[in-house]
Amino acid sequence: MAYLAVTGATKQFGADFRALDDVSIAVDRGEFFTLLGPSGCGKTTLLRSIAGFNDLTSGSITLDGSDLRQIPPHKRDIGMVFQDYAVFPHLSVFDNVAFGLKPRKVAAAEIRKRVGEALAAVRLTALAERMPAAMSGGQQQRIGIARAMVINPRLLLMDEPLSNLDAKLRIELREEIRDIQKQIDIAAIYVTHDQEEALAISDRICVMSAGHVEQIGTPQQIYGDPQTIFVARFVGTLNTLAPGAALDALVRQLKLPATGVETWTVRPERLELAEAGAAAPAGAAGLAGSVTKYTYLGREAHVQVATEAGPLIVQLADPGMGAGLDGGRKLSVVVRRDALMGFDAAGRRVAAEA
Repeated sequence: MAYLAVTGATKQFGADFRALDDVSIAVDRGEFFTLLGPSGCGKTTLLRSIAGFNDLTSGSITLDGSDLRQIPPHKRDIGMVFQDYAVFPHLSVFDNVAFGLKPRKVAAAEIRKRVGEALAAVRLTALAERMPAAMSGGQQQRIGIARAMVINPRLLLMDEPLSNLDAKLRIELREEIRDIQKQIDIAAIYVTHDQEEALAISDRICVMSAGHVEQIGTPQQIYGDPQTIFVARFVGTLNTLAPGAALDALVRQLKLPATGVETWTVRPERLELAEAGAAAPAGAAGLAGSVTKYTYLGREAHVQVATEAGPLIVQLADPGMGAGLDGGRKLSVVVRRDALMGFDAAGRRVAAEA
């Protein structure tokens, strides 16, 4: 049995809006589980329902065998980290972190011990007496993480905790959050709309859209084996091949399914470039094209190529100092059979024939 189980969760607001539509997830002990999706997809509503801030219209939520819907929010032993830090400006770092322990009537000596351990985990020991106004956004967010941890919660919930930070600090702090979570070995649910963030720190990811679950899987499964076209487009960059004679010929040459596929797609990094007219290797086919744009990004470069199957972006790894492709240059885009992903009219993945 899963440590946290949400089954058939539905949340209706008014007569016309269903924020959650029969959502089911299962989270294991010690797992870092991420809810990923665009704004309005239901991920925060689901998180708040687990915390007890919203009650479900129907469905169940159990944590370690306990029915959470029967337990008031303040008795669920769940730690929550918010997007806006939610620190108390009139309290020191120490007192901010200790705030949740006092209502639990924890002894003073135990408070000092647990707060000290929590501050050490987020590397704020030396700043225990400082006031939040004198601290950076990243440091204030660490206060929130320490305060959520210090109560020894059964579950840690994080609602887009890094969205107010600059890009570089987000990368640094997301790694720290992951390390802290594994150090204390607590199940955590993390909400974000940032696909890279989700891929970098999650054990598993639940991609949501319009109140329902699109797919649950490891980061590798979500990115490399998307089961719906929504997931394929939302997580990463995706080329969509234009229907027509060139695509039909490509499908025939690669011996792919001729029926049931509405849309053929391919990731930019799964494409290769070759000289115009060059023979394609076994298990691959070429699309004649010409370069329309070259974008150098340091560790990679993106080449936009006009082909008869539509414009395609090809990603080149480690392009080097002297790399560059002039606009108008003729070349061939090499497409390997196992790189193409087909989806049916309902947006569901169609398995390629062996």
